[in-house]
Amino acid sequence: MITAYLLRDDRWTTQELTAEDSIPESTIWVDLYRPDDDERQWLSRFLYEEAPDEEDINEIEASSRFFLDNDGLHVNSLFPQRVGSEVRAINVFFLLQPNRLFTIREEDVGLIRLMRNYLRLGRVEVTRPQSLLVELFNLKVEYLSDQLEDVYTVLDTLSDEVFEADDLDEVFKQITLQEDGNGKVRLSLLDTQRGLRFIQRYYRRQLEDSELKDVKEMLSDIESLLPHTQFLFDKINFLLDAAMGFTSLQQNKIIKIFSVAAVVFLPPTLIASIYGMNFASMPELGWEIGYPLALGLMLSSAVGTYWFFKRKGWL
Repeated sequence: MITAYLLRDDRWTTQELTAEDSIPESTIWVDLYRPDDDERQWLSRFLYEEAPDEEDINEIEASSRFFLDNDGLHVNSLFPQRVGSEVRAINVFFLLQPNRLFTIREEDVGLIRLMRNYLRLGRVEVTRPQSLLVELFNLKVEYLSDQLEDVYTVLDTLSDEVFEADDLDEVFKQITLQEDGNGKVRLSLLDTQRGLRFIQRYYRRQLEDSELKDVKEMLSDIESLLPHTQFLFDKINFLLDAAMGFTSLQQNKIIKIFSVAAVVFLPPTLIASIYGMNFASMPELGWEIGYPLALGLMLSSAVGTYWFFKRKGWL
């Protein structure tokens, strides 16, 4: 699907395009969502090189993610997307030209939908593709900051549940989800930092002073957020160790009960074994009180052992 975003008389409008259409005048942004081969071929008509495919967009080498060529500034950037309780990192391709911004994405990205609404409502002042790219990155950094706050809030709740929950399976699941989410946020922050530094170094002449200021502020925000992700990793590891330790403690208590029960019943078992032997010369077998005496010995030995454990504080 191809969507063109046009700026006419300070108003943003959208127009759906097909592979047979040309790009309308006043188009600032062209967004390709899950493009097919025909739509990629359509994009290649406006480029010196072929339009990147999904494999190109997902490359991890810095030289493949950020570079300048005859077509303009190429930036592949990870955008976070929350799906239920999980956080996914989605690659979005940006091609910035002097008068137009192209984006290619294979999955829905909430921040792009948010930017579309902001443009429609006039909540952001964007008049050229360079400022549009900067605003998209600004939205991403703010969203990543909110994600870190959400992770901290969940971990703070889990801190109380680790020692109170009867079933720790859900606690372990939440800890794992928060670790994965924090990792995705950190990865997106590092990727955004690399992209902004590349723009600042090699594309600064094409940016206005206000846009350069925004880039510097975003880099400063990222520098402050990265140590916070490490703090969250440390907190996650602590909670995981605490949960594992608490689980081991509960298991040890169960094993302790079995061990005490075995020791308590050891003296009665010994007495029963002695009088269960079939020897001809056993005087107690002829006693009238032999049977109740044996039962009394077994009971008293069990009670005595239990009392001894109780007095020592082992129960």
